[in-house]
Amino acid sequence: MQQVIFKDFGLVGYKQAWAEQEKLLQQNVAVKTLLRNNPTAKEDTVNYFLLCEHPPVYTLGKSGSMDNVLMSEEDLAKNNIEFFKTNRGGDITFHGPDQIVGYPILDLEKFYTDIGKYLRNLEEVIILTILDYGIAGGRSKGETGVWIDAEIKGKERKICAIGVRCSRWITMHGFALNVNTNLDYFKNIIPCGIADKQVTSIKKEIGRTVNMEEVKEKIKENFARVFEVVM
Repeated sequence: MQQVIFKDFGLVGYKQAWAEQEKLLQQNVAVKTLLRNNPTAKEDTVNYFLLCEHPPVYTLGKSGSMDNVLMSEEDLAKNNIEFFKTNRGGDITFHGPDQIVGYPILDLEKFYTDIGKYLRNLEEVIILTILDYGIAGGRSKGETGVWIDAEIKGKERKICAIGVRCSRWITMHGFALNVNTNLDYFKNIIPCGIADKQVTSIKKEIGRTVNMEEVKEKIKENFARVFEVVM
């Protein structure tokens, strides 16, 4: 079983978390370059699983459209909401307090070289986690993330967004699970570029506030189970 180093950064700015991911990714890429040139070197890549929350921020994926941002720069500043264009996949999404964001920095060559499988496994971690709260999550055909009632027209609602980047089979970025999240922030964007579907949270689905630390522990356990790793 692969070893994974777990870190919980608590509430941290998006820019700082992005820089930390880039640093860990580049360290692993450098090790791969070294091993390619010197196969007998003793260095090895290191896997990480980072959890955190962010102050309010909208992030746009590299394939996203600015048309899905419904606020001006002035309105963003007035409401103390940051905005970043990122190098992950996907479109526009929101990160904020009471939402758990997960950033796996994994060397997929130690697991499988299949991005599709990696995304499905991230979804499975969240599906298992929300099932502990009596929520039946699933997948929506052609749309990454975790959904509820994905097959019922007009009732589809997304509880977890996923967008990743992979370089030399090292991953970064990841998922954002709405726990007790203020969903009003999603009214200022077209989430993931999907105009006709709703966004939800664990709190909205079960009608009560959930302990964030408890959810983080469940995510950690389910990540270890799905990816068959030791933290």
